[in-house]
Parts: sequence; C-alpha cells; structure tokens
Amino acid sequence: MSIVVRFNPTNVTTEKYEESIRKLEAAGEWPPDGLQTHVLFGTEGNLKVSEIWDSQEQLQAFGERLMPILEDVGIEFSGAPDIFEVHNLIER
Repeated sequence: MSIVVRFNPTNVTTEKYEESIRKLEAAGEWPPDGLQTHVLFGTEGNLKVSEIWDSQEQLQAFGERLMPILEDVGIEFSGAPDIFEVHNLIER
C-alpha cells in the first residue's frame, strides 16, 4: 500500500536542499526505488518535503542511506515524519 510522508525539518534552505540532492545523485541514490512523488514547498528557511512511496519498507530502506547525507548537510528535524496510508491518488 502506498504511503504519504510529510517531513518536519526545522532549517531547510534552498542551498541545503540542493546540496543534499547533489550528494544523493553523486552516490547513485536519487531517485530511490519506490519513490512515486517528491515535492519541495514552503518559504526560504521554512521549506518542507512531502513524498508518496510505494511502501513503508522502501521508505525505511532509503532513510538509512538518506539520513547520514542530511546530517552532513546540516538538515535537522523537529521529530519523526508524519506517515499516512494513501486512500486515493489522482494524477493528470
């Protein structure tokens, strides 16, 4: 079952976000298996990320590779991500 994940970072800037994506791409980790949709939104200094994943297991597997990169870039979180089951997804 697909899931929606809302991350709760406390200090994401465009610079930190772009650096994390560059590092993931350089490591061959981006885009990860199971990631359906990735959205960055918000205002500078208060950017947020939401994603849709094929499964919680794929999210967790990627998280083990992602977190060291985010720590290296200096991205911090206020807590664990919010995770919800997808009941309906409409795409154009």
